[in-house]
Amino acid sequence: MAAIGFIGLGVMGEPMCRNLARKSGAEVLGFDRADAPLQRLAEAGVKRAASLADLARDADVIFMALPSGKHVQAVCEGDDGLLRHAEARHTIVDLGTSPVQASRELAERFAAKDAAFADAPIARTRQAAEEGTLSVMVGADAATFDKLRPLIATFATDITHCGGVGAGQVVKILNNMVLMQTVVALGEALETAKRAGLDAKLVFETLAKGSADSFALRNHGMKAMLPDVFPERAFSTEYARKDISYALDLARSVDINLPGAELADKLLGEAIEAGYGDLYWPVLARVIAASRSA
Repeated sequence: MAAIGFIGLGVMGEPMCRNLARKSGAEVLGFDRADAPLQRLAEAGVKRAASLADLARDADVIFMALPSGKHVQAVCEGDDGLLRHAEARHTIVDLGTSPVQASRELAERFAAKDAAFADAPIARTRQAAEEGTLSVMVGADAATFDKLRPLIATFATDITHCGGVGAGQVVKILNNMVLMQTVVALGEALETAKRAGLDAKLVFETLAKGSADSFALRNHGMKAMLPDVFPERAFSTEYARKDISYALDLARSVDINLPGAELADKLLGEAIEAGYGDLYWPVLARVIAASRSA
């Protein structure tokens, strides 16, 4: 098997790259501006690529785990970007959350060089990335999906072919939109319970036994909002607002109003204004806690 490239070795990218190196049977080349993850990944056999040109020369499949669509475009379109080095043997995969139209436009530009492009955004937590149990939503043609599936299976247990290029992004954006609206509801429930004189822990534990149970409740609610712990180096409020903006852009493109998403966007914006931009995004609960009725 030809070498596999991996660009972006951050909170999620590093454990995904490690699983890919340990399980794929292929040589894996890593590229990141930070040195520390490359040093750690060397123990798993990941080799350092000195540049994007070197990565493209040696790897046929190249995964990108980057913070936003702007970062993806920079890696692809820069002076030494992947588009400059793309050949027919290449398959480029965006594992992050990016705008739908931008993904489709990139796919067209790679296709003009006979290279393939797929969007395969990931869902679930850093722990899931470390354990290789992520959920991945793939937008690609059938042949590209079949080629990528065994590689994605090294870091994911749920792999869904959502349709052509861009379809994975649509599903992931909607996933994040629903999650963020759910966390808004949890923040409202948490503060209302506190002001009503109830034990918040008891309320959340009881909700988890009923129809209000959810992944968001058991993870974002109980592990972050209840103890009021919102660390840095997790998925930040800035990143969350970026994702909700993608949902609102998608809604405008299909002519629908999303008042729930607009509320989540408003609260995330207020959290950033309050100085919480770098903190784990369920910190929006603090904005709700500080609110008063008109």
